Amino acid sequence: MTDILPGARCTTMAEVRAGVDAIDRELVALLARRFAYMDAAARIKPGREAVRDEGRKAQVIANARAAAAQAGVPDATIADLWDALVEASIAYELAAFDRTR
Repeated sequence: MTDILPGARCTTMAEVRAGVDAIDRELVALLARRFAYMDAAARIKPGREAVRDEGRKAQVIANARAAAAQAGVPDATIADLWDALVEASIAYELAAFDRTR
């Protein structure tokens, strides 16, 4: 197995791709953990109408945008990604809610 180098130390595309692939695996694992919380929310919320919470959605996106800005990555891009993530999470949670009832 190839050692995963920090981006700044990569000198070949193979090293870059190995790093990206490793991070992608970590991101999927983190998303699996996040979606487990959607399962919990579906179980806990009293009604299907409680699944979509626009105030909470805005807060989550604002938090991600602020974290991105602090990390020095494009905050507008992160906000767009998080919008898609939250919408996917809502769809997942609605389906989970329906399965539990």
